[in-house]
Amino acid sequence: MTKVGILSDTHGELLPQVLRFLEPCQCLWHAGDLGGLPVLDRLSAFKPTLAVYGNIDDYLVRLSLQERRIFECEGCKIAMTHIGGYPGHYAPGILPWLEAEKPDLFISGHSHILKVMPDKKHGWMHINPGAAGNKGFHAHITAVRLDIDGKKLSNLEVFDLDRASLGHARTICPDSRPAEQAESNPATAGPHSTTSNPLSSSLKNQAHVQD
Repeated sequence: MTKVGILSDTHGELLPQVLRFLEPCQCLWHAGDLGGLPVLDRLSAFKPTLAVYGNIDDYLVRLSLQERRIFECEGCKIAMTHIGGYPGHYAPGILPWLEAEKPDLFISGHSHILKVMPDKKHGWMHINPGAAGNKGFHAHITAVRLDIDGKKLSNLEVFDLDRASLGHARTICPDSRPAEQAESNPATAGPHSTTSNPLSSSLKNQAHVQD
């Protein structure tokens, strides 16, 4: 079993609260719009990291990463790209790619909206972790962690931090160390829900989680 952290749309920033939430993870997957190589370098030094580039990423990031990525974890096949849409509303060109690859899990970003839902027609799960950075229209900073054991996805946990609680002084530079920058109050890690199944009743009441 592997505990994986999934994040996206950091836009050049990493918050210590997000890093603290990801600390238990064995690896990280970033779905694009990193906002610069320093973010990738910082994450890679923190945990083994796989990433794709997003639409705002510069040529240096694009030289280092792919637009789409297919990989496996614990026998689970994952497809990841930045602009992918979601079941029933896929971005142009995405569904043929997914139908050809037949992943167990499809990860995308870009929308800044956390979404977890199955594609019942095609048989894969979709996760968009929302935006982990402090730039954009989103009201909440979010990320996801979960356990992967074979094709089983379990213990989904959602990091959810109201941006209004940060103010303008809470933005942390990419090279900041979480241990030095994090507040001692554990509440700053943000509220999250823990489940044995990513579609359990404790998460169904959130509009972005569907079954």
